[in-house]
Amino acid sequence: MSLIKRNPTQEMARWSNDIPSFRGILALQNDMNRIFDEFFHGDLLTNDSSFTNSWNPAVDIIENNDTYILKAEIPGMNKDDVKITLENNLLTIRGEKKNEVEKKDGNYHRVERSCGSFERSFTIPGTIKANDIDAQYKDGVLTLTLPKAEDAKPKRIEVNVK
Repeated sequence: MSLIKRNPTQEMARWSNDIPSFRGILALQNDMNRIFDEFFHGDLLTNDSSFTNSWNPAVDIIENNDTYILKAEIPGMNKDDVKITLENNLLTIRGEKKNEVEKKDGNYHRVERSCGSFERSFTIPGTIKANDIDAQYKDGVLTLTLPKAEDAKPKRIEVNVK
């Protein structure tokens, strides 16, 4: 008796010649294999993985009566590595987080901290005071305060009952 390694793809191919509906399943399986191969190219435990090329910081946007407040998590960055621009009602935050890992120092078993460049853009209402925007960076959180113009603030109108 000899042992033969099972090859499910080969079995699917054999069925696909006989039953037309299996051709679609085989094509789907090939597409999924290609997608996973492209996504997970390289070794995930090394610094060369696709996860370290770029990243997107998490952002919260809060609106109150007088301002919009945008908070972005960008830990481990210097304020000089972050650029903020406002052009045609498009607020853009971009920067680059430098890689601190040197491959020479020891055997890394896991590398999860993201590094690389990022860019986030947000369309904001034209009813803000662009000259009064304030940016603060503390404890890895960038906080932008965008004050609303007077005409954008909610107004209270009393209704008289007669």
